[in-house]
Amino acid sequence: MVVGGTDTSSNTIEFTLAEVINNPKVKEKAQKELDEAVGKDNIVEESHIHKLPYLLAIMKESLRLHPVLPLLVPHSPKEAFTVGGYTIRKGCMVFINAWEIHRDPCVWENPSEFNPDRFLNSRWDFSGNDFVAEEDKFDVSEKFGIVLKLKNPLVAIPLPRLSNPALYRLEL
Repeated sequence: MVVGGTDTSSNTIEFTLAEVINNPKVKEKAQKELDEAVGKDNIVEESHIHKLPYLLAIMKESLRLHPVLPLLVPHSPKEAFTVGGYTIRKGCMVFINAWEIHRDPCVWENPSEFNPDRFLNSRWDFSGNDFVAEEDKFDVSEKFGIVLKLKNPLVAIPLPRLSNPALYRLEL
């Protein structure tokens, strides 16, 4: 149970970092937002979150494109019903394919494109490091399983964003 909880979080972070690294304009926009909302000599705190709408949009877009659970937890109806012309029998195991829904071109414009801007000023309510990437794009191929993972794990070395190393010290 513990490993399952950490795996989903680490996969989300890994996919998000890979997408941001692959999209330098997204990285620059997020860095600018962080610098303006938090400052270059501060650490992000919970009180800053409401000042970081673009960072939130990046997370939403990453979760849309790379959902933690591509197939949602199965459900079973207590009574038969019809949806989309299909009859679902009582007791039938129903899986929702979130991965496919999140890539449906009838719902999303350019569904395979990583575009956090789609979540800014949307009519729907979907309740910093210096890094110079090499010219090559990072592989964001997916490995399907119970949990969606990167096919080839991301390896990146972050550099400190803050100029004053003392700001990284934790006081307990």
